[in-house]
Amino acid sequence: MPLLNMIRFGTPGDLPPLLIVHGLFGSARNWGAIAKRMSNDREVIAVDMRNHAGSFWDDTHTYAAMAGDLAAAIEAEGHAMDVVGHSMGGKAAMLLALTRPELVNRLVVADIAPVSYGHSQNHLIAAMKALDLTGLDSRSEADTRLSADIDTPSVRAFLLQSLDLKAEPPCWRLNLDALERQMDLITGWPDLENPTPYEGPVLFLSGGDSDYVQAEARPLIRALFPQARMAKLPGAGHWLHAEKPRDFEASLRVFLGGGK
Repeated sequence: MPLLNMIRFGTPGDLPPLLIVHGLFGSARNWGAIAKRMSNDREVIAVDMRNHAGSFWDDTHTYAAMAGDLAAAIEAEGHAMDVVGHSMGGKAAMLLALTRPELVNRLVVADIAPVSYGHSQNHLIAAMKALDLTGLDSRSEADTRLSADIDTPSVRAFLLQSLDLKAEPPCWRLNLDALERQMDLITGWPDLENPTPYEGPVLFLSGGDSDYVQAEARPLIRALFPQARMAKLPGAGHWLHAEKPRDFEASLRVFLGGGK
């Protein structure tokens, strides 16, 4: 299996390198601003997950497979890393810590819990598939066309970051078919038999306005991650790193170490 596509920032320093793992429909480039700022005193590596952006496409999109991808990426670097994962990436990072704890120094889980969710994002996939790409040569025109199916401008803007307008013809840099088929697995959480808890430091950082991490999930979080700390970013929703980037960065620095 090929390695995930990576974007590197900074150079190795005294602090452990940081691996950033994006969520569903995201990419390493989405995290460029935070990754660049965090790289002032450490190396930062942002990855494209399978079936996203510059990484390989595969029919399988399970958390076991995604955690395996992350393990291979870290092993290729030759040393354990601090890991930050958001949403889908947070679940993959949690499973990595539970199954390969020797590869994870510290873990930050951004606005997600180790539970199954009842919602689906297949309506967004349907909208992306329905987008007429004929003669499309500008992102503004793509936004206009996509607005017929998606009302929220910020959601359209996020999705359109994965539209490759330079390709001939334009295409999505997402394996929409595989993601659609396995949406229940993406919104779910694998059934782990007698998992060994991850004993390392973990920060569950949630958006203050988000409902993704409910109080009912805390006993399971504590069982799987006994050293877990919980924190919220006031005024932020599920996309807390995009909505409050400086506050998010500050929280990372407090937990992971390092200056500004």
